[in-house]
Amino acid sequence: MQIKGEMIIGRQAVQGKEGTVKAVDPSLNAQIEPAFGLASASELERACALAWTAFDQYRELPLERRAKFLETIADRIMDLGPALIERAMQETGLPQARLEGERGRTCNQLRLFAKVVRDGRFLTATLDSALPDRQPAPRPDLRLRKIGLGPVAVFGASNFPLAFSVAGGDTASALAAGCPVVVKAHSAHLGTSELVAKAVQKAAIECDMPEGVFSMLIGAGQTIGQNLVAHPHIKAVGFTGSRSGGIALMKTAAARPEPIPVYAEMSSINPVFMLEGALQSNARLPQAFADSLTLGAGQFCTNPGLLLAIDSPALDKFIEGAKAAIEAKNPATMLTPGIHQAYTSGVAKLAAIEGVSLVAQGATTGMTCGAVAALYSTDAANFLAKPDLEGEIFGPCSLLIRCRNEAELVQVAEHVEGQLTAAVHATAADIATARKLLPTLERKAGRILFNGFGTGVEVAHAMVHGGPFPSTSDSRSTSVGASAIDRFLRPVCYQDVPAELLAPELSNDNPLNIARVVNGDLAWNA
Repeated sequence: MQIKGEMIIGRQAVQGKEGTVKAVDPSLNAQIEPAFGLASASELERACALAWTAFDQYRELPLERRAKFLETIADRIMDLGPALIERAMQETGLPQARLEGERGRTCNQLRLFAKVVRDGRFLTATLDSALPDRQPAPRPDLRLRKIGLGPVAVFGASNFPLAFSVAGGDTASALAAGCPVVVKAHSAHLGTSELVAKAVQKAAIECDMPEGVFSMLIGAGQTIGQNLVAHPHIKAVGFTGSRSGGIALMKTAAARPEPIPVYAEMSSINPVFMLEGALQSNARLPQAFADSLTLGAGQFCTNPGLLLAIDSPALDKFIEGAKAAIEAKNPATMLTPGIHQAYTSGVAKLAAIEGVSLVAQGATTGMTCGAVAALYSTDAANFLAKPDLEGEIFGPCSLLIRCRNEAELVQVAEHVEGQLTAAVHATAADIATARKLLPTLERKAGRILFNGFGTGVEVAHAMVHGGPFPSTSDSRSTSVGASAIDRFLRPVCYQDVPAELLAPELSNDNPLNIARVVNGDLAWNA
């Protein structure tokens, strides 16, 4: 499929007229053809109007049709073949194997949500029968189901050009919930976005979906992005990016005459607690840490940006091993020149803070946009006293906090902000300390893992990829896993509604054969 510099508005491919922009090859710091037209206010208006018109029709389609649509999107993405991977490699500097894996994850997400839709449990269908003879007052017939919030604005992420972008998890879960989607493509991978958007459009036409079920716009975040969030037809937002970007969207959404929820994944340094038994017994821990730190040039939101341990000879040995492992790491191309500049600036600021010392640095070369891995160290007292040490550095840089004792380790755990993940490396000998940490980590993180690192987010029913602020804007939600659909749903209660007007999931005979709660009991055939 030829890339033409187009965006998608319903069933049309459109060349924006508000100026142009080109993608950049970060390995060369050079622009890539073609030029992409930027959306105008009228084009944004048309995309939102189409989405709003499509909403009521789309959300009431049979569940099987909605599920088939999601599966067809996955099929059409796979049909793009090597062309998609080649363009994504050029726009991101990411290797072929990584992008092929991400394409698989993207399609698996779509198929997971197709299963969720068919299963029907997401509807939370609940029936409470009328009790006309109840005293002192009768109970009416009450029935509950969840419906989609309305059209959702989705912002493509810089670090996942497929899995968190045009047809990524936010789009898949919103479509699964019955919500049309208007995507704002990320400027770092415009060609990749066009290819995927046209695959979604093709699937929508093939499955005879309402025209406005999907659109993709191209434009600056400060204009198109903010105007998209402010549009009255948009009823929720999915965002993955910086804390400043997420907060800006939150403010716009809150200032609307009708405020809407923003599900923003923003900032996380993902603390890793290395307890004494693990430091003594796990000889592979230094290499495993270095591998996690540098995976994808450190451009994962679950990157291990903070290490914590109690001073001991075992910690000293870990530091020696980590130093050797990091120094052996070659630089890797970062996603954009801007991200590379921000990384180098962030590392320089960290290095200049009093009480911070360099432990190890990766190999340096003249690579354009190459990220050099780094590990710094400070003590707990300095960390607790200087808020600047808590800032996320997006890239392969981590800070080791040396604690004097267990009490100080727990104190630092209490101090850190909300996180996507928190990891504990422990053996049976560390259970007592781990037990003291666990309640704090439950309050601080969305995912707690033992003897591993947070990089690598499994797409599964039990996964949580969210956490307390500032890791996300709403700690009650997840952007990965089956529960991500819940962000875009709301409950509606139907009281004494005639049977002819009830949705199938609420009818007495349960034609969808889905699990329901009937008079307080879980039932499948009633």
